[in-house]
Amino acid sequence: MQPSPSRMGAFSYFPHTGEDIRHMLDRIGVRSLEDLYSDVPSEFIHRGEYDLPSALSEVELRAWFKDMASRNTELKVFVGAGAYDHYTPSVIPYITSRSEFLTAYTPYQCEISQGTLRYIFEWQTMICSLTGLDVANASMYDGPSAAAEAMRMCVACTRKRNTVVASSGLLPNVLETLRTYARYSGINLVETWEVHEAVAEGTLDLAGVIVPSINRFGMIESHLGLADLVHEAGALLVEYCDPSALAVVKTPAEWGADIAVGDGQSLGVPLCYGGPYVGFMACRSEWMRKLPGRIVGQTVDAEGRRVFVLTLQAREQHIRREKATSNICSNESLIALWCTVYLSLMGPEGLRRVNELCYEGAHYLHRELMATGLFEDPFEGREFLKEFALRPLCDAAKLQQALLDEGFFAALQTEEGYVTFCVTERRTREEIDALVKVVKEAAL
Repeated sequence: MQPSPSRMGAFSYFPHTGEDIRHMLDRIGVRSLEDLYSDVPSEFIHRGEYDLPSALSEVELRAWFKDMASRNTELKVFVGAGAYDHYTPSVIPYITSRSEFLTAYTPYQCEISQGTLRYIFEWQTMICSLTGLDVANASMYDGPSAAAEAMRMCVACTRKRNTVVASSGLLPNVLETLRTYARYSGINLVETWEVHEAVAEGTLDLAGVIVPSINRFGMIESHLGLADLVHEAGALLVEYCDPSALAVVKTPAEWGADIAVGDGQSLGVPLCYGGPYVGFMACRSEWMRKLPGRIVGQTVDAEGRRVFVLTLQAREQHIRREKATSNICSNESLIALWCTVYLSLMGPEGLRRVNELCYEGAHYLHRELMATGLFEDPFEGREFLKEFALRPLCDAAKLQQALLDEGFFAALQTEEGYVTFCVTERRTREEIDALVKVVKEAAL
């Protein structure tokens, strides 16, 4: 909670005086800073003093934090839903902390920011390789906002068209973000499971269609013939992807997509209480000038050496903001670097092996859970990679709590009454067997 205006003078590092704060509050019609948090439930607002120690030595401080960390409960993660517990090679934190990357200057001045520009260029190149598309931008905030920017891009590319169809199979947080952007951009967003049928009707003022490569229940989607339908309607096709899975499933380019978006978290970024994430966006070359953000390119300097520069970014994003397709002019650069190092280390064969291990583990768990007789498979016959959903024939909340009590984060409930499971290469056969044992005992 921010201090009240009357106390601002006590904090020399705050740039605004109490009078400044009062003027801003009066301008927006709010009596106090606390009123800005009026929609936050009171139980989530800390009003007392913080329980912090007095000044400590470095040794004492390290011991204090180590004790705090020891109180955390580390669960074995069997949940996906857009955030996946993949292995992080230990060399990544070392490389990403090197000075030429970590302290490289913002890329506007290329002569002193070659570290940043180089890894952004490599990130773009790798995203193009994964998606099969022609050009990628520097990176987006996260997957959901990348999908929302793609929705706005569809409208900008097709002009005068204002309807975007989104598959109900997209992740819930992606759909929520699309709804928010659509509401404040005046876009008519249509959500449906029957995407082919909605496009084939031909009655929509269609600008774009957004579909998942793998839906929110883990099923691999088929988009056979969809691109032709969308293009015949004069619209663009957007595919939301898990980039790790693109090593083994059909790429957006192979499905005929114009734009590909998604989140790079599955590329070795550890789970950390909801972040950090990094979005990506790639497209066909004809739509390059409508991409939000920036594009880094390669050239040579006066001495013929390979160098990197900002090749393309929309001026409107910084100056003529009211005319901009997007106001994104930054990117999740450090996490893009993290993913770039991960992809460099893994290579095509490593990525395929990761997916093989995920596939084997997920299908083993699926078979073992079905053998308990405590579940039904609502998607029987549909192919999945590392994540799947089942209909529980027991109390789902009781099941999830029993798993939590034994150190498993699993059986995530969906609004349809299903529970979802996910297996990455980090999960062992012993852990899977232990999970199934808990499930059996919880049902007794």
